Amino acid sequence: MNTEALKDLLYRIADDQLILGHRNSEWTGMGPLLEEDIAFSSMAQDKIGQSLALFNILNQLGEPPADTAAFMRDESSFRNCIFVEIPNGEYDFSLVRHFLFDTAAAIRFDMLTSSSYEPLAELANKIRGELKYHTMHANTWMKQLGSATPESIRRLQESLDSALPYALGMFEQSPYEGELIREKIFGGEVLLQQQWQQKVAEVLAHTQLNTPDWNIYRPVMGGRRGKHSEHLQPLLDEMSEVFRIDPNAEW
Repeated sequence: MNTEALKDLLYRIADDQLILGHRNSEWTGMGPLLEEDIAFSSMAQDKIGQSLALFNILNQLGEPPADTAAFMRDESSFRNCIFVEIPNGEYDFSLVRHFLFDTAAAIRFDMLTSSSYEPLAELANKIRGELKYHTMHANTWMKQLGSATPESIRRLQESLDSALPYALGMFEQSPYEGELIREKIFGGEVLLQQQWQQKVAEVLAHTQLNTPDWNIYRPVMGGRRGKHSEHLQPLLDEMSEVFRIDPNAEW
């Protein structure tokens, strides 16, 4: 098995979950409704827990321990897509990002349940159960607010239009894409994107939002290659502030 290809895939997924988990945690105490405050906090905790499990697999493959991987790497070594690092904005944008990202994540982990790398397949089986709740939550609110008032529809549509170029960056291909597919570690970003576009369109068909014309959007890429926006480093500084004071401390 191509270990470097596997590590690259694991870092991409783990970093996505870690960074978006921290972004979602910023809604704690700030949600538009108490239930949404709790929901985003819960989903943030899930994502950070999922990233921990992925970092633990990486550690078994010879990479640093989870805390070191999460808090001590340079910005350029992070492989998350840019979509997850941009600020939350208003609730409508965070909801749209939640919908677009978790739809892709649910499909990705479903694909990974048949991975030839058994530890990843076993983990994917556990995680996809959590993601069923995430996607149900996102789909429910997209359908409700996407068919409610002229203002809610307008705001969601504007957020959807602004988010889609970043969302398409989730599918930036790995330099090891061929190896991942041939060795049946992962079915590939092209297949994932196709299934994601179909699912997104299915949900939006139940709203008054426009089904995207995918050809008009230019994907915002670079994050998978360590080229990030100006928003990632401040987030990493905040995330790692306590850990960096004394990395060897025992709690």
